[in-house]
Amino acid sequence: MDAETMKYLAAAIAIAVGGIGPGIGQGLIASRAMDAMGRNPSAGQDLFVRMIVAMSIVESIAIYAFVVALMVLFL
Repeated sequence: MDAETMKYLAAAIAIAVGGIGPGIGQGLIASRAMDAMGRNPSAGQDLFVRMIVAMSIVESIAIYAFVVALMVLFL
């Protein structure tokens, strides 16, 4: 394989691996938050805020993976 092909393959692997982890993480966060809200409905608002903050932190990992893939492609 030539260097151009390897560059495209590296970018594809970077975004694939960088997308799988945050996807699983967000699913787990939402699942655990819904379980906690079901057990203690009065704490739902506080749990919701914490869930949104945690999901945004996890989503930033996917954005970093996207940026790395773009850097591999264009630099």
